[in-house]
Amino acid sequence: MEVHFSPDAQARLERMVVETGRPLDELLEDALAGHEAVLQQTREMLNSRYDDLESGRAKLIPGDEVMARLREKSAARRRATPGA
Repeated sequence: MEVHFSPDAQARLERMVVETGRPLDELLEDALAGHEAVLQQTREMLNSRYDDLESGRAKLIPGDEVMARLREKSAARRRATPGA
């Protein structure tokens, strides 16, 4: 397999090879494995949330209500912070 990187990314990778003393292919395999793990966790979390919505265990909150809650939370924090 051949992979092409931007000059900036290539420079960062080369710097990591020098700093870690590890071969580039090892660094890239580790990075890909970590990325795969994060994607899998995200997929599982989204599937779980979807299941919660479908079963009624969780309810959707309208966007305007979410924004109102966030604004109130932000205002309360500003009121609680001296000098704000």
